Amino acid sequence: MNRRDFLKSAGTAGVAAAVTPKAIGLADHEPRQVVVILGESVRRDMLNCYRETGLKTPNLDRLAAEGIRFDKAYNCQPVCAPARSAIWTGTYPHTNGVWGNSLPLGDTVHTIGQRLHDKGIECAFMGKWHLSGTDYFDTGIPAPGWNGAYWYDMRRYLSELSLEDRRRSRREATGKDPNWTAEMCYGHRVTDRAVDFLSERVGKDFLLVVAYDEPHGPSLCPVEYSKMYENFVFPEDPNAADSLKDKPKDQRIWAESMLHGGTLTDQPKPIRSEQFFGSHTFIDAEIGRVLDQLEKSAPNALVIYTSDHGVFLNSHRLSDKGPAMYEEITHIPFLAKWPGKAPANTVSKELVSHVDLNATLMEFFGFEVPKTLEGVSMLPMLKDPKVSVRKDVFIEWGRYEVDHDGFGGFQPIRCVCDGRYKLSINLMVTDELYDLEKDPGEMTNLIDSAEHAEIRNQLHDRLLLWMNESRDPFRGYYWGKRAWRQDFPEKWKNAGMTRQRENDGYLPRELDYDTGLIMVDAVRPK
Repeated sequence: MNRRDFLKSAGTAGVAAAVTPKAIGLADHEPRQVVVILGESVRRDMLNCYRETGLKTPNLDRLAAEGIRFDKAYNCQPVCAPARSAIWTGTYPHTNGVWGNSLPLGDTVHTIGQRLHDKGIECAFMGKWHLSGTDYFDTGIPAPGWNGAYWYDMRRYLSELSLEDRRRSRREATGKDPNWTAEMCYGHRVTDRAVDFLSERVGKDFLLVVAYDEPHGPSLCPVEYSKMYENFVFPEDPNAADSLKDKPKDQRIWAESMLHGGTLTDQPKPIRSEQFFGSHTFIDAEIGRVLDQLEKSAPNALVIYTSDHGVFLNSHRLSDKGPAMYEEITHIPFLAKWPGKAPANTVSKELVSHVDLNATLMEFFGFEVPKTLEGVSMLPMLKDPKVSVRKDVFIEWGRYEVDHDGFGGFQPIRCVCDGRYKLSINLMVTDELYDLEKDPGEMTNLIDSAEHAEIRNQLHDRLLLWMNESRDPFRGYYWGKRAWRQDFPEKWKNAGMTRQRENDGYLPRELDYDTGLIMVDAVRPK
């Protein structure tokens, strides 16, 4: 019995059939082409199209002017690998296994590259992957489904360099060397491969992912870019002086670890970083090269830009990213251009989550959206930015990294945001509730506010339901019974349901534990 027959006998629907291009608004002869560009450590307000700060991002601004700027887009966990796991699998980090850096995707987890490849779509990935579970640079081995001829993770880049240049590529001081030209930078070599791919795929269906590492440290770029920011100071927000009073204790410990003898009442230092900001503008120029080639090779392609997470830049007296749900690291840029389909120079105020990208791409290419995906297709939003496809977004935190201890260890957080209010359950410390409309800097924690108790509890119920529905392995009564909700029942069985995996054509239909027969209902009383 072959695999397809086995899946059929085991109760699965098998591989979904494709629909015609016309069903998604394309002409019969029009190729299905998508380019997803992923930034690294790019705050939403590091793009001029979101906020004018003095940073130079002409090509990303150009992309926004030609398409839709999404103003309420969020990641699923604000750190590198977990954020990427949700983007490329359409499942949350607690589902796919990557709830911290240096953790691999689960064996039964499939990326969008594998899903589309198995349905006849060519998929190419060049850039930072960070999902092999080995190290920051990955293995050099293409992930299933992605074209091996174009695969270009950071280990492949390092293998091209001499041993000395490898060391230099990891030193911030190298950024001051005029001999470290664009051709030596990872981002430039990623772009070279993207341009080559596009030039050879005229009129063909494809998914191309271009995932940059810069401006993430060591933030290397040609010196002419860093010189642009020699006297530049990033505009300071009022929350840079956050005292962190009534905030989770771990945030104060985190902030105090950076003070070097100072206090949380000291005046914040100006935000200067020539290479970080220079590297950001350098990658904007590289994105410009991709956009220029697209105009020649695939002028009608759907183009999406987003970033894995933001960085604090001293907001809330914190640095980099970590176990917190603040806007600076969770609220990310998201741009989409689709000539002739998505209206140009428009803005969407509706909620978007990274976990929606896989479902969107499956529908774009004309395939059924698998039940195992935990996002929803935002394709209707690309045609009409006023359309809403979700009423809330969910964000989580597990751990920064398993390979070292420099970021606070295990800090379990589950968060829900409805676009105005954001509730964060910080399991081991103080919970948080913010009104983003009245308090966009998230300075006033409303968790104990009697006036906000009803909306807080409604969000709490939605969060707990999401944890149940997504089979969150960390769920339990302790997420429900909080200091501000003592009436929440402590139940050993929680919701009392069995929640098995739905089917998506890769595994046989699961069997019922009690009968050994093919499962009918994935969710049922236990």
